[in-house]
Amino acid sequence: VQLQAFGGGLVQAGGSLRLSCVASGSILSINAMGWYRQTPGKQRTLVAAITSGGSTNYADSVKGRFTVSRDNAKNTVNLQMNSLKPEDTAVYYCNAGLDVPTFGATRTRTFWGQGTQVTVSS
Repeated sequence: VQLQAFGGGLVQAGGSLRLSCVASGSILSINAMGWYRQTPGKQRTLVAAITSGGSTNYADSVKGRFTVSRDNAKNTVNLQMNSLKPEDTAVYYCNAGLDVPTFGATRTRTFWGQGTQVTVSS
């Protein structure tokens, strides 16, 4: 079971980027999915999250600019980032709570993607 993130890159301030993350492997069901970001020397913080029912939660700093969505049929979570600012520069990590088979039972585990760099130039 793994999460693989795509997207990211270098963009000028005011521009847009889209991140995607796909969950693959022996997955029985997916609970909440989301995105976190981290800059050097700081803790990883929540950017946006979405429940299996579609309820969303955003960090105050990205409200109105970022949109999180998911495609349950494709085990994918997306983050559309608009009006990007230099302070959005960070490594972005996808996160998901996955129900996976474990020794004959079902266990909920948290998985992280590998991280993708987003750099916004001023």
